[in-house]
Amino acid sequence: MEIRDDCGRAAAEPARYTNSELAGNTTDTLQLFLNEAARYPLLRPEEEIELAKRVERGDLAAKDRMVNSNLRLVVSIARRYQGVGDLCLLDLIQEGVLGLIRAVEKFDWRRGFRFSTYATLWIRQAIQRGLADRGRMIRLPVNVAQRERKIATVERQLSTQLGRAPTPEEIAEAAELPVAQVAELQDVARTVTSLDVPVGDEEDTALGALLPSDTASPEEEVQIDLAEDVVRRTVEELPERERDVIKLRFGLNGDREPLPLTQVGQRVGVSAETVREIEKRALSHLALRRELDALRDAA
Repeated sequence: MEIRDDCGRAAAEPARYTNSELAGNTTDTLQLFLNEAARYPLLRPEEEIELAKRVERGDLAAKDRMVNSNLRLVVSIARRYQGVGDLCLLDLIQEGVLGLIRAVEKFDWRRGFRFSTYATLWIRQAIQRGLADRGRMIRLPVNVAQRERKIATVERQLSTQLGRAPTPEEIAEAAELPVAQVAELQDVARTVTSLDVPVGDEEDTALGALLPSDTASPEEEVQIDLAEDVVRRTVEELPERERDVIKLRFGLNGDREPLPLTQVGQRVGVSAETVREIEKRALSHLALRRELDALRDAA
């Protein structure tokens, strides 16, 4: 039997198992987790507050319920990091759960924002740290990462067929992409790999670890980004269609999680590309509003 890495990495070589039960272990474990996560309903705002109060008092049952009720959030975030580094989806989820537990422990219900908004920061940071600790991690735009994987797949297939490394022109023809784009994406892949090169006298430090990071801690991000009531009030001032798109894209509709372009398009009755344009226009309006507010405050 032949299976491939469950993160779908194009460069992953197939592995052969004579025992089909062994081959299914990873998939079965992931499915069991997803089934378990689906058992727990999302919490209403008032339930979050009540459980958070109980967690403060040391109620372990309340802590377990908050964790279990947000497992689907972990899965949703973990899926966005598939193919980014060297961790499979199940490993990404496990890292994310650690962040979720930390979020439950530190959540301050008095601040007035939803737990899912706060937890997202901790989950994301935990996954990013897991990727940094256990594999390379460079976050590429989704469309760029998809094309990079496509090129890697085509390159591997051509290498097998030709018995040699294919030229960029051959890859471009097979992948139906411009030659310049293939060369550029191959450069991106080489740059990502080069950040893992050990440096220093002892060669015990990766080059990427020496680069400055502008990632704030979850606590800092809460201070910077989570004035949720202000965000919601500002979004409400947008034109109706822009408002609807922003709410759906950024999960500002109560219990809902952020939706991809295609699903938002289905909700509002337009194409994914139209949603992208509406979102871009709405974000421009919000940015202008922020600048106007800053000018007003400085006056």
